Amino acid sequence: MKLGIAVVFTLMMLSGNPPSRSHASKSFNGFDLVDKTGNILRKPNDYRDSFQILGVFGVKDPIPMAPGGAQEQGMEELHYTYASPGTAEYYRKTGKFPDGAVLVKEVDTTETGRLTTGDAHWASGTKQWFVMIKDEKNRFPNNPLWAEGWGWALFKADAPDKQVATAFTKDCQGCHLPVSSTDWIYIQGYPVLSAK
Repeated sequence: MKLGIAVVFTLMMLSGNPPSRSHASKSFNGFDLVDKTGNILRKPNDYRDSFQILGVFGVKDPIPMAPGGAQEQGMEELHYTYASPGTAEYYRKTGKFPDGAVLVKEVDTTETGRLTTGDAHWASGTKQWFVMIKDEKNRFPNNPLWAEGWGWALFKADAPDKQVATAFTKDCQGCHLPVSSTDWIYIQGYPVLSAK
């Protein structure tokens, strides 16, 4: 039996297909996106291909029907959140995000239409990206975009390579304050974090 396992392992190694490893063994160092003073220089280039999707929020806001008329609720944005490799697995095991983990929230506009499945809403274009990098060591205490254990950044569609947030307290805290008790993340919208 041991000989058979050794033969299979050897054949896999020779074929160039090593045994699969868990996502936890893969790593993505979020600090590679950061300069020495803590400025998040860019979002990950290939997050759609190499990151795991945690979940999607559909965001509805009132849309005026006509001047002086009633308003109806309509889907305005879809918020897709992606996590660097191994993040979800680590969170399921420990209940916290690993140091260096990267979350990317892509905010998309939507189109709507009546399809065979019903009234449908789908992503039609990206408006902006929010990037967060977990920092358990308080590496950048003098940078206003590093607070509450995270680095915070915002990139807009009209200048996708330029980080435009100026301070956590000004640009980020207000939206995340309701979830300060869950490490500033809306984890209720990410079922993969609790999946077995």
